[in-house]
Amino acid sequence: MPPSKKAKAKKNSTQLTPSPAKFPGCIRAVPPSSVAITIHAKPGSKQATITDMNEHAVGVQIDAPAKDGEANAALLEYMSSVVGVRKRQVSIGSGSKSRDKVIIVEDVTLQSVFDALDKVLKDQ
Repeated sequence: MPPSKKAKAKKNSTQLTPSPAKFPGCIRAVPPSSVAITIHAKPGSKQATITDMNEHAVGVQIDAPAKDGEANAALLEYMSSVVGVRKRQVSIGSGSKSRDKVIIVEDVTLQSVFDALDKVLKDQ
């Protein structure tokens, strides 16, 4: 008796999926070629910097006040410079009025985003 198609498809899909333990939970792939980053924003700081990265969120200090969307604009500009993409490739997916946000970076790989964030953390 041949194996069921369901079992065969499941086996192939697990081979194509990268190991989720390699990257923290705050960074995840969004098909086809985007990455979602969970951010805990800290507006009103003296300088923009990444403070920490854990399973829940990437802590980012923003050098703009949290009014009239200034902190959101500064966050998008800072994250585009950290990841090394154009500003138009970075957008807020959710949480525009909250400190906890999800930003979407288009046309990048999970590895490149992780490496860029890790480099900023190590350079501090």
